[in-house]
Amino acid sequence: MSKAVLIPGDGIGPEITAATLRVLDAAGARIDWVERQAGLAAMEAGDEVLPQATLDAIAEHKVALKGPCTTPVGHGFQSVNVQLRKAFDLYAAVRPVRNMPGIETPFRKVDIVVIRENTESLYSGVENEITPGVVMSMKVATVKGCTRIARWAFAYARQRGRRKVTVFHKANIMKLTDGMFLDCARKVHDEEFPEIDYDTMIIDAACMRLVQDPSRFDLLLLENLYGDVISDLCAGLVGGLGVVPGANFGDDGAIFEAVHGSAPDIAGQNLANPLALLMSAVMLLNYLAERDGAERHHAVAERIKQAYDRALTDGQKTRDLGGELGTDAFADAVIARL
Repeated sequence: MSKAVLIPGDGIGPEITAATLRVLDAAGARIDWVERQAGLAAMEAGDEVLPQATLDAIAEHKVALKGPCTTPVGHGFQSVNVQLRKAFDLYAAVRPVRNMPGIETPFRKVDIVVIRENTESLYSGVENEITPGVVMSMKVATVKGCTRIARWAFAYARQRGRRKVTVFHKANIMKLTDGMFLDCARKVHDEEFPEIDYDTMIIDAACMRLVQDPSRFDLLLLENLYGDVISDLCAGLVGGLGVVPGANFGDDGAIFEAVHGSAPDIAGQNLANPLALLMSAVMLLNYLAERDGAERHHAVAERIKQAYDRALTDGQKTRDLGGELGTDAFADAVIARL
């Protein structure tokens, strides 16, 4: 039996986590969960926002499933997500985005993977007040960081049969930082993955192309800030953050998470959509199958994926997707179709 850390989070986190676990159990997933806290839930329990016990558990088991955690805007503590990425050097954020059955949007044939560098750029958090009324935020790029995310993205493309990698950038303005990102990606492509198609686009023009015809894109490679924005934009093409999973990978571990917020305004009301966390759990199962050689996890992951696809096809949707189901009822609908 595989072991994994479980972080329910706060706000709607505990509700969607409980619903996800019910589906996993019903599908026969054999995971020994080690539950730990983070975010406001940890602080309310009298601990730090990211307790050492949580960090120790992830360091030991090297894989975690995390619900959403609240991050204050403009003040207060640093994002739990950012802290976890730095603590475990989870430099590759992966967001698969595809059209979901039963969810109508203006866009068709969307099947994009967004891969985002997760540790550098403006999200390095290097900010200074130069003089009263003047602040500076530094954009950080290193050859090591740019090269390893490029190699990770091309290796993912090769493994998953993706045909093309497109880098979004602003190297026409940020010639050193984004220029380095482009140079490293091109070098990795030319020397190690020449069989994969490779393209670059200036990010503002790329955004226009995305909303004109997203089907022209396959795998997107972006630095940190651009990746954060574009991954949410792509989610909007297929119905929003409630139907998109997320994962953060390093060389020695991974954390899978729902990428939407903690929605404290609807917490405890059985209204939240658990699908994004459930989809992230499917990614976790596939990761465990590959890491541990446990083929059984692949089979369980496929059963769950087919079940929530069938539920959506049958009109079984939560309110954010135009349906009437609550958190528990949606989980029940998926379980009934396993």
